[in-house]
Amino acid sequence: MSQPQTISINDLDVAQLADVRKQLEEELNHLTNSFAQLKQAQAKFKACIENVGDVKPQNIAKTILVPLTNSLYVPGKLSDPEHVIVDVGTGYYVEKTRAQALKHYADKVEYIRTNLDTLEDTIQKKRDNMNYVTNILQVKVQAQTQSKS
Repeated sequence: MSQPQTISINDLDVAQLADVRKQLEEELNHLTNSFAQLKQAQAKFKACIENVGDVKPQNIAKTILVPLTNSLYVPGKLSDPEHVIVDVGTGYYVEKTRAQALKHYADKVEYIRTNLDTLEDTIQKKRDNMNYVTNILQVKVQAQTQSKS
């Protein structure tokens, strides 16, 4: 396999720079959307922590609203306040103690936080690259305009 060639950004013409800028913009949009989705997932797991924390022994045999999603609750009766059913993904549910469930969701929140930090760094680097390419593109367009005048 041959080594990929390195080309200086300054050697590209206006059309090539515009293509590079467009590609960077698409990558940046994709990364930004991924960041937003991770934030939503993190918020969902934080809500799960709150829901598990809200399970109180004094609510045994009382009718309570059980959260199925953030906006869908169904009436139910709490029979065992120390055990909860945890959605572990892809349609699988596991019975855990409240402490295990809280740890599970806290671990998920922390895992997403580290991914968000990494993604935020990547987004910033892409923004810096896009700004650099945009500046070079503007200089080249101005130079073209002045040479035609």
